[in-house]
Amino acid sequence: MEASLTARDRVGIQDFVLLDAYTSESAFLDNLRKRFHENLIYTYIGTLLVSVNPYKELDIYSKKQMDTYMGVNFFELPPHIYALADNVFRTMQSEFNNHFILISGESGAGKTEASKKILQFYAVSCPSTEVLNNVRDRLLLSNPVLEVSKLEHTGGAVGGHILSYLLEKSRVVHQNHGERNFHIFYQLVEGGEEELLLWLGLQRNCKNYRYLVQGDCAKVSSINDKRDWKIVRKALSVINFSEGEIEDLFGIIASVLHLGNVKFDADARGYATLNNNPEMHWVSKLLGIPNQVLQQGLTHRKIEAKTEEVLSPFSVDHAVYARDALAKAIYGRTFNWLVNKINESLANKDSSRKTVIGLLDIYGFEVFNVNSFEQFCINYCNEKLQQLFIELTLKSEQEEYEMEGIEWEPVPYFNNKIICDLVEAKFRGIISLLDEECLRPGEATDLTFLEKIEEKIGGHPHFVTHKLADKDTRKTLDRGDFRLLHYAGEVTYCVVGKRHNNKSNLDDTECLTDYKNPFFICSFFHLLILMSKEPWYVRCIKPNEAKQPGQFDDVLVRHQVKYLGLMEHLRVRRAGFAYRRKYEIFLQRYKALCPDTWPNWKGTPAEGVLCLIKHLGYRPDEYKMGRTKIFIRHPRTLFATEDAFQICKHKLATRIQAKYKGYRVKEDYLKQKEAATKIENCWRGLMARKERERRAWAVKVIKRFIKGFMTRNQPACVDNSDYLAYVRLSYLARLKENLPRTVLEKDSWLTSPPVMRDVSNLLLLKVQTSSMFKGKKENYPFSVSRPFVDTRIGKINLIGDLVLQCDYLYEALTKLSVTADKQNCIKVVQDSVRFDIQPGREGFVDFKSGQESMVYRAKNGHLMVVTGSKICIILILKN
Repeated sequence: MEASLTARDRVGIQDFVLLDAYTSESAFLDNLRKRFHENLIYTYIGTLLVSVNPYKELDIYSKKQMDTYMGVNFFELPPHIYALADNVFRTMQSEFNNHFILISGESGAGKTEASKKILQFYAVSCPSTEVLNNVRDRLLLSNPVLEVSKLEHTGGAVGGHILSYLLEKSRVVHQNHGERNFHIFYQLVEGGEEELLLWLGLQRNCKNYRYLVQGDCAKVSSINDKRDWKIVRKALSVINFSEGEIEDLFGIIASVLHLGNVKFDADARGYATLNNNPEMHWVSKLLGIPNQVLQQGLTHRKIEAKTEEVLSPFSVDHAVYARDALAKAIYGRTFNWLVNKINESLANKDSSRKTVIGLLDIYGFEVFNVNSFEQFCINYCNEKLQQLFIELTLKSEQEEYEMEGIEWEPVPYFNNKIICDLVEAKFRGIISLLDEECLRPGEATDLTFLEKIEEKIGGHPHFVTHKLADKDTRKTLDRGDFRLLHYAGEVTYCVVGKRHNNKSNLDDTECLTDYKNPFFICSFFHLLILMSKEPWYVRCIKPNEAKQPGQFDDVLVRHQVKYLGLMEHLRVRRAGFAYRRKYEIFLQRYKALCPDTWPNWKGTPAEGVLCLIKHLGYRPDEYKMGRTKIFIRHPRTLFATEDAFQICKHKLATRIQAKYKGYRVKEDYLKQKEAATKIENCWRGLMARKERERRAWAVKVIKRFIKGFMTRNQPACVDNSDYLAYVRLSYLARLKENLPRTVLEKDSWLTSPPVMRDVSNLLLLKVQTSSMFKGKKENYPFSVSRPFVDTRIGKINLIGDLVLQCDYLYEALTKLSVTADKQNCIKVVQDSVRFDIQPGREGFVDFKSGQESMVYRAKNGHLMVVTGSKICIILILKN
């Protein structure tokens, strides 16, 4: 309601209780139409939900929408079926009592969709466990026949039970214009697999079956029978139907279609006969009834005499009636079997105390050109529900007034008890007289039944027949009709067939006693006791007959508003006061309108509300103060208060903005400081996590190092590979910083670890060779990285250590004119070295031992090298 107060100018009134002209049907329709054209299909009448079918997909049923309405005050958000479902659920949890949601409306008004949305909401909002999810899947997939779901008071769907009220069995054999038979027939023909149709003797064409075309709408653009067939097949598997049971079920459904195509011929005396009718073969096969027994049951009546049974032949008309009666009986009993089977699947296995939410999806009050016995039952059921509806609504309203200590003002409304008594009263009601007529001996006909009710209830103000009517009314009634004045208007019923339809012994279908198919299990008609549960209502409205989006037929909608009792309910809900709300809520919303209550009220909420409304100038006749709530009589009073609140809210915001600008600056500073603190905390957290990762890495490295050290002398393996790599790297790093200054400082070469011994020797040779050839060999830069490889002066063959323990020799050798393009540049001959100075000219170096190392030119012109230590030279030869 709070949401309705703010949005009323844009989308009409969201709660009809706040409609000022609440007694005007035109004002009611105008508000409904305005909201419908804005795609706002839901409107409240208090806690009752009015739903108008949009005939298109609306983006208002997402998981996000469900979350929005969970746990929210009923009137806080715009009207929605989720709001009602959530409120029912939370009330059940808090009060531990039983509830039921009654969904009503005529065919095409969206009742089944409303049921699905409620079940889907509960499937999402309830706790999730494997058992509960299994139950939810079965509840949702058994939705085509689901009417009651059971919810545990803690919030879990623990089981379910379906009560079967298949009142419209006549639809199996006859449909009004624009109406289809039950969906399963079309789904089987359009979506059934080829092998299945062949086994059932069916053709993929609905127009071939008489029971599917009488409404002239076998195909509907908005219905996808092939897709729905797949859903039904999946549903049957989920709710534990075996493949054998599924095949038998489809066999029963197919037998009804074949039965509708059975034709009778008349013999010479006018009696019905069946001459080689191929459809009888399929009916006999699928039902498991011998062909002869089936033919006899359709063409003869069995009459029991004193000591014998006599077969009385049917006329063609009577045989057709017997055929249709058999088709309805087959479908009705199959439906009951299906319900019982689903109930077994949904049974609650938990024996502890449970609370219940009942979900009742029922046909609405309807009027056709020809209204059959089944329609009479449906309308009577709606008449009873209307009586219950008004009684419970009046009861809850009166109880609230009494609880709040407010005097109850009687509400004028049409009490339809007089009509209910007309139908159900013992000994004088229509149903009682019909039972009596069916049981009496002698030749009873439909017209004798009509004469009987004319005799017994002819003076009733809500009953009229052709015989009892005045001259003008008589023109609108056939001699076989009677008319009832229901709460929703006049309905004319055809009396023909009512006596036969009401017979419980099924004289015309006695062949069912010989059935072999396991599906024919007779069920009792259950009565749901609604008075023991708290009621909630969803009234579904069909906006147009064409089922097209955006079309709002005023005449059609007005008729539904009337027979759904919406105006009656609105009058009862208003009951003198349009608005009631707890003191705490009212004061919290409107306290800014009074200086004494703003910003904080220190007294009781009731005292605060009284102070507030006196300041606003409420007149004594505009409100009442209850024990816990304030009651406001007229919507205009509430609207004026709400408008003042909206103006005050904007002024207050402007004043606060001007007065507390500095405060906002400080607030911004505090927000920035808070943001900086949060960033700092996040950064510190990030650094701490990185430090933790670094320490964890260090621990792993240390562990590997210790393990490698312990296995360092073993052959290389996974355990010591990292340690040995570290040893190599460490040695090379130390060697880099401690290289000998000259090649003669061999003893200063760092001692290598065992793993690096070979590498160390090679490096020593490399360093010594480098000191000899660096800067004196053209390709030296290219050969440095590849030790002892081919060069332009030939291959180096190692025959001894390069190191000569004599600086003089090193100096002498460095002075030799050795170039890369020389051939056989140096050659050792015993204790002498010969080398080519230039083409045709040779040079020699002679060596000898002595006490003192020296180098000088000998008399023979050779260079003499005297050394006191062992002389090691390298022989350099050309390949």
